[in-house]
Amino acid sequence: MQKKMLEADQMAVCKVHNTIYDPPQPNSLTGISFDQDFSIMPINGLRHPPYENMNGWYIWASTDFPKEEGWRVIHHSHVPDRFPLIAKFLCLPPGWRFLTDGVYEDVWFDPTLLTQVEE
Repeated sequence: MQKKMLEADQMAVCKVHNTIYDPPQPNSLTGISFDQDFSIMPINGLRHPPYENMNGWYIWASTDFPKEEGWRVIHHSHVPDRFPLIAKFLCLPPGWRFLTDGVYEDVWFDPTLLTQVEE
């Protein structure tokens, strides 16, 4: 996807949901479920506040949330190319979630995501 077109789509998603445009740093890390097949729908994402080199995004397929050991990380700059179906949602700020199957889309604010989890 062309960068300018993607940026316009991302800004439009933020505008529709009346929130700020908050792109993650390209060198930050995104959590991706590795125990699920990303051809399974829907695809879910949620964004916690960034910490250390993590940008707060966690993305998984299906309706089941992955187990704690079911995650890997990738550099955020690779996410839009590897998962174009969800690229337009990735500039929503912390506290936001999405669910999509490519036709159906649901985007909502979840204030519980803003609570910092103790490690």
